[in-house]
Amino acid sequence: MLPFNIGVPEVVVILGIALLVFGPKKLPELGRNLGKGLKNFKESLSSAAHEVKSGFNEEEEKDNKTEENKS
Repeated sequence: MLPFNIGVPEVVVILGIALLVFGPKKLPELGRNLGKGLKNFKESLSSAAHEVKSGFNEEEEKDNKTEENKS
């Protein structure tokens, strides 16, 4: 089962329609561009998550230092 509750027959129909609309010469280029776009999107999400985690770690370290200074 594929994401969004789409089965294999539905994917075949969608690909067939895409082939009719865009033609066999444009379809590989569209797939390649879609793959690159998804890769960039995943990298951006990963980068944003890393920045958020590092920000939390910095805040936690500051809190620990202030608690140590109070003791």
